[in-house]
Amino acid sequence: MTRLTHTVTVAPLDRGWFEEAAGTLVDLLDGSRARADGSVLLADGRAVAGLRLLKGRHLRAGARYGETPKPVKPGADGRVPAGSGTAGAADGLARPGTAGAGAAGGSSGPGASGGVPAPGPSATVGAVVLRAWRPAHSVEVESRVAEDGLALRLKVRLSEPRRPRALGLSLSGHRPDRGSLYRFSGRGAADLAAWWAAVDRLPSPLPAARPPVTARAAHRLAKARLTVTPYPADDGSWRISVVLSVRGRWLLRPVGAVALFFARRPVERGFREAVENAAAQWNTALAELTPRHGEALRAEIADALTETEPG
Repeated sequence: MTRLTHTVTVAPLDRGWFEEAAGTLVDLLDGSRARADGSVLLADGRAVAGLRLLKGRHLRAGARYGETPKPVKPGADGRVPAGSGTAGAADGLARPGTAGAGAAGGSSGPGASGGVPAPGPSATVGAVVLRAWRPAHSVEVESRVAEDGLALRLKVRLSEPRRPRALGLSLSGHRPDRGSLYRFSGRGAADLAAWWAAVDRLPSPLPAARPPVTARAAHRLAKARLTVTPYPADDGSWRISVVLSVRGRWLLRPVGAVALFFARRPVERGFREAVENAAAQWNTALAELTPRHGEALRAEIADALTETEPG
């Protein structure tokens, strides 16, 4: 088994602002409505950018959402360019070779056999399904995406969304036309209540009773486990300890041990750089953040939800 560890210092996130922002976002979405064309409107009448209801009832279990398709301009010959199709996305992933799959892949017009061609190798089809919307208890969503022949499924569950206490996610992927070597899965959990308890205590070299953030990944050839544990620093910042453990499975265990013997230093360096880069991005994001409260915060979040990209 290989165990890599690294500790970084990051700027602290204000708990009060975070929970107020989360509650405000949930309230804005809870007060939204869907029009007949699928666009989702906030209470003030502005449309949520890039989002539309594809199927089902808005904010009800089973509702399916996707991105608003961009307007397509016909070419000089009056034809719609390939890659502009949107049909099929409404019902999530379509099977290759079906009409829905061909349209979602962006093909226009029938093929030589009169059918609609299947998606190309870089086609992306996806939709988000709302599994539960109970703002006082939990919110659950599931996303399915097919890209480059790889089918991905992501599930996310947030407990007590108005004042988040825990976040759970699971990810699985496979290539339908390949064997078990092209299958993988993973699970992650963030106990936010335990995180706040860990950073609110007095500075101490002793870690929290258990890591508030954990993640596991499994493949036929290897297993991995990641933990993230915060420590309060004397100056008010957070010390974050990241530990990655990787264990080979089956024939990879002896082969991996030999390979790691010769490549351990580059592997450790790559791990440290990845953790340092993540910490730098976190610090940059917080430095650019101007915490607002009350109506000012509500207006800022509403503007962000309805802001459209230029061009």
